[in-house]
Amino acid sequence: MNANDLATQHCSPRKGKEHALDATQVAELLQQLPGWRLRDDGMAIIKDFKFADFHHTLGFINAVGFMANHEDHHPDLEAGYGHCQLLWSTHDVGGLSLNDFICAARVEALLAH
Repeated sequence: MNANDLATQHCSPRKGKEHALDATQVAELLQQLPGWRLRDDGMAIIKDFKFADFHHTLGFINAVGFMANHEDHHPDLEAGYGHCQLLWSTHDVGGLSLNDFICAARVEALLAH
């Protein structure tokens, strides 16, 4: 599955450990998303984004927020002048699910346009 395949999918409710991805699945999916990395504890994926100014950063945050609301899967984010860090995890599975990678791929697709 590549990033384009992921970006065309939609999130679905995933509750319970049976929806958590194992380390092999996480590693394979991360290869499809350049710049994304596994958090040290292995429970989330993270990427730092750089922008020219706060205006562009805020536009990015708003676009991600719109997509996240539509998918009903929301990231943690930290932002400031010219930068934003996104973190995806699925609390209901206690780690990472396919939803996290779908949303990360959708973020990449937003930036490709």
